[in-house]
Amino acid sequence: MEGLKSLFVKPDPNAQMRKCNALIRSNIRKLDRDITQVKNVELKTKNLIIAADRRAQRNPQQARQAQREVRDFARELLRARRTSARLVTSKAQLNSVQMQVNEAFAVRKIEGSIRASVGVMKDVNALVRLPQLAGTMRELSMELMKAGVIEEMVGESLPVDDMLEDEEEEAEGEVDKVLGEILKGRMEKAGTMPSAPLPEQNVPEPVEEDEEDQEAMMDQMRNRLEALRS
Repeated sequence: MEGLKSLFVKPDPNAQMRKCNALIRSNIRKLDRDITQVKNVELKTKNLIIAADRRAQRNPQQARQAQREVRDFARELLRARRTSARLVTSKAQLNSVQMQVNEAFAVRKIEGSIRASVGVMKDVNALVRLPQLAGTMRELSMELMKAGVIEEMVGESLPVDDMLEDEEEEAEGEVDKVLGEILKGRMEKAGTMPSAPLPEQNVPEPVEEDEEDQEAMMDQMRNRLEALRS
């Protein structure tokens, strides 16, 4: 009965607008949680860089290994920053979609009809390709199509955003820039690194424990970032 009714009765515009806004707010909350999570990863990675650099200065015999870790952590930090930037951009697009959708429904009340928005379709297509939002954005796009706000959904046939492709290889120059940003203050305070080893400061066992703890923490953060990207 309900199925037959839906064929002849036009959907309530207010109900459509409420449903669209509910889906948008749900996606914004999801992005806010992801942004907070990535910011925490950034902070922890910075601390790992500082800790590894401190170990390199404190134990010259471990300096080579510690410096490798410093650069690995810097690459992870760059990836986290790119992920964060993409999420912030997506949130701005969602806010834009919400504003344009509400404007479209407001115009419908005045003019009695709704005009398809190219801007909304473009933003929705970009957001559909974001793994975190794919499911709910498809649902939102279907509601927007029913309401006439967009004419069609073509996001899945568009090329993947360059930001999703160019994440694996981090330029050494970018790594150096990040390290200079994080370690500059420490290097100015500490001066140059010791040129000769200091045997009495070499305490192998605690260092191994620190390395294991840092590696475990780094694996955990990599998994979080991978979950956000996939």
